[in-house]
Amino acid sequence: MANTPQAKKRIRRNDRRAEINGNRVSRIRTFIKKVESALESGDKAAASVALAAAQPELQRGVAKGVLHKNTASRKFSRLNKRVQALA
Repeated sequence: MANTPQAKKRIRRNDRRAEINGNRVSRIRTFIKKVESALESGDKAAASVALAAAQPELQRGVAKGVLHKNTASRKFSRLNKRVQALA
């Protein structure tokens, strides 16, 4: 258990940040799921729109530090490849 006031403050701060970052990751996952559901339905137009909405969310996750930049790039690349494969 934390003994110093600073350590106690860090625990409080880390709990708050974990909740905020969890919400951010959840929001990103929701946008990715929208793209995947559009892909499963076979609607290329809807998938393209959903992908265009998901891309800034992935980049925002990188900027806020909840995703590594290569992870976001990989996810976007794979989704983009699947959207382009729809004919």
